[in-house]
Amino acid sequence: MSGHSKWATTKHKKAAIDAKRGKLFAKLIKNIEVAARSGGGDPVGNPTLYDAIQKAKKNSVPNDNIDRALKRGSGQEAGAAEYTALTYEGYAPGGVAVLIECLTDNKNRAVAEVRTALQKNGGSMAESGSVAYLFNRKGIVIVPKADKTEDDLLEIVLEAGAEEINDVGESFEIVSEATDFVTIREALQGADVDYDSAEASWLPTVEVPLDAAGAKKMFRIIDALEDSDDVQNVYANGDVSDEVLAQLDGED
Repeated sequence: MSGHSKWATTKHKKAAIDAKRGKLFAKLIKNIEVAARSGGGDPVGNPTLYDAIQKAKKNSVPNDNIDRALKRGSGQEAGAAEYTALTYEGYAPGGVAVLIECLTDNKNRAVAEVRTALQKNGGSMAESGSVAYLFNRKGIVIVPKADKTEDDLLEIVLEAGAEEINDVGESFEIVSEATDFVTIREALQGADVDYDSAEASWLPTVEVPLDAAGAKKMFRIIDALEDSDDVQNVYANGDVSDEVLAQLDGED
C-alpha cells in the first residue's frame, strides 16, 4: 500500500493550493446533491450523505452551501441537476494506469474533457476494463495524528473490519473492504476519535515505479483531469518514492 500512502499524502498537499479550492468546493457540493437525491435528505439514515457532508465541512465549505445542496438534492428546493456517474480509464506516460471518476450532467462534455486532458499531456484513453482490473475497491478512512497511536487505532477499528493501518505522514490511513468504511467511521466516532474523510477508493494492486520525470508527467495529467468540473476523483498506479517526492518538493 506504500504507493497509495505516498500518493494520498501528496494529494493532500496539492489540495491545499488556493487555486484548486473553488473547484473542490463545487465537487463536494455535487457529491452532497447526488447523495441526497439517491438516498434521501436525512444524514442519519443515509451514510453516503453523512460522509459527503462531513468531507465538505472538513474542507471548509460554508454551511449555507451545504444546506442548499442538501435541499436541492432531496427536492426541498428547485435547481438540482441530473448527474450521471461515469468512470473512464486511461494511461499516463510510462504505462501508468489511470481511473477517472466523473459526475456530470453532460456525458459528451465529460468524455471530451477527459480525452483532451490525457492526450494534451502525453496520455491516452483506454478501453473499458483494460485498466480497472489493476485496482481494488477499498474503504479508506483518514485519521489525523493526535493523541492516538497506530496500536490505539487498531484496537478501535479491528473488529469493525479494518485490514491495515498505514502511516501517511500527518495522518493514519485505515484500509478496509469498501463495504466496511462506514462501520469503521462509526467505531471511531464511538471512541471520540476525529477523522478527516471516510469513503470508498480505488487502490492499485500493481504499481509502476516512477523517477522524477515520470512523476512530473503523472502529476501533470492528474492536474489537467482535476481541472474539469466533471471529474470527481483520479486514481493512478504510479509509485513515487520518498526520495523522488523530496526531489520534486525541492524543485517547487
